[in-house]
Amino acid sequence: MSHASHAKFDSARAEEYGQQARIGLAGYDACHELSACILSAALAGREDARVLVVGAGGTAGEILTAARLEPGWTFVAVDLSAPMLELAQSQVQAAGLEDRVSFVCDQLSALPPRPEFDAALMIGVLHHIPDARDKTLLLDETAQRLKPGASLVLAGNYRAYDSEPLLQAAWANRWRLHGADEEEVRAKLAKIKAGAVPPASEEAIAELLAEAGFTAPERFFSSLFWGAWHSRHMT
Repeated sequence: MSHASHAKFDSARAEEYGQQARIGLAGYDACHELSACILSAALAGREDARVLVVGAGGTAGEILTAARLEPGWTFVAVDLSAPMLELAQSQVQAAGLEDRVSFVCDQLSALPPRPEFDAALMIGVLHHIPDARDKTLLLDETAQRLKPGASLVLAGNYRAYDSEPLLQAAWANRWRLHGADEEEVRAKLAKIKAGAVPPASEEAIAELLAEAGFTAPERFFSSLFWGAWHSRHMT
């Protein structure tokens, strides 16, 4: 992800991220749990898997759940936003998992481009990258670091927000349900939409993955604009 994409994830946003993410995504924890379950099922028998976590800053939910399910797995967590990565690191430390997770505050390209990971998690990342070429580049860089046949769990928003007025109205109701007034609701939606350009469709997700050498994605979770898919690195 570019420096510009990460600029909005400052310390103020990091402080409120966990609470707001759970309002913005109905099923936030369920998505992370299912991501771990899917990855464990896909890597059946790999008790010592190394997992790359791209855009790892935030609650570290994907790491915590996968680590709990698979006690032999280790993780490399990469994010360019220092405040968000520090938040994730604090969650990992609180869970007593710091010996199993390495943190890298940098671009993914800072890691050696070697196929040394058995799987990757990329949750809530692509829709924050405005340029389609940069989306493809991030998936390419992820693929370079995966072994042939390695699993990728990809999750995030797709479809232009204004293209689905019913979903957007339901989204606004999530904040109303949690006590926000009309001005706050407008502010929340504006913050979410600022600089975010989700892939236009599920077909667009499949095309991005195919360009980076991944198989056709299989969706296993959906919530309003959000989807989660499993795919494999082909080469």
